[in-house]
Amino acid sequence: MPTVYRENIRRRFARRTCQVRDLRAHGLWIAASLLLACAFSPLIISAQTAADAPAPETPQTPVMEADPSAHLLESGYRHLYELNFVEARADFTSYQNARPDDPLGKASEAASYLFEQFHQRGVLTSEFFVNDATFLGGVSGTADQNHNAGFVAANGRAREQAKALLKTDPSNIHGLLALTIADGMESDYDAIIIKKQLPGLSMMRQAEADAKTLLAIAPKEEDANVALGMSNYVIGSLPSYKRAFLWFGGLHGDKQRGMDQMGSAAEHGHYLKPFAKVMLALAYEREKKPELARALLAELAVEFPTNAVFARELTIIQKQSSNR
Repeated sequence: MPTVYRENIRRRFARRTCQVRDLRAHGLWIAASLLLACAFSPLIISAQTAADAPAPETPQTPVMEADPSAHLLESGYRHLYELNFVEARADFTSYQNARPDDPLGKASEAASYLFEQFHQRGVLTSEFFVNDATFLGGVSGTADQNHNAGFVAANGRAREQAKALLKTDPSNIHGLLALTIADGMESDYDAIIIKKQLPGLSMMRQAEADAKTLLAIAPKEEDANVALGMSNYVIGSLPSYKRAFLWFGGLHGDKQRGMDQMGSAAEHGHYLKPFAKVMLALAYEREKKPELARALLAELAVEFPTNAVFARELTIIQKQSSNR
């Protein structure tokens, strides 16, 4: 209420009070009551007006909705680890339709083709991984026989999209992650599936560089440590004369460092977290650390109960432990 308005009311009230005292002295109570009512009426009206006035509306904070397409990547990778490759590709394709500017969609599609081939050829099993002949020599068959057209096309497109995106935005997280995944998968494909060891090692070095760039910008993107861990572990597992040859070419392997990097991805990764757990468990088996391998396989078997490979690998290592 303005100060001038309050002062006017005070003065009016003082005058009425004097008049009331005079009227009381003459016994005129009714007139005194009317004067008091007149004195208080402005206050009553003012209070009533304030009570009737609508309360000011509280401004609402705008709610930011999450990217509705993000769940497609999550669902796609879950289908992939459940060995449901058709459903995984359907999710990844839907993501690409929703986000055609994001190369991670095409890189994920490529992953579905390569993981399917790995599953068909038993790559992600202890029989393959613990045996040096297969781990370092690759699957049986010629390059032509093992050619994976779906993977090659999708992975090539993912790399093109990622490089185009990084030209305009060199620090784009999904661009760097897609490039790291694409180069890492091509390294695996070259070395394990079509058995071109030198191109595979060269691409492994490129994937390592991609991963380091990504982690320098976004240290929490732990999926990049899968590429670093694989590079260190595989090169560190080679015979000494091959490691010496690669050392001169700038490729340095360290098995323990590789396992530590895969362990970091297995604990803090996102899309590739289950894959990091698989690779680390198999590495533990190679290094004669079955208890550590069993713990990881038990987690995977619980998380993905429909994946028969995880359940089978857990059973194998439990039987081996009980026979010792």
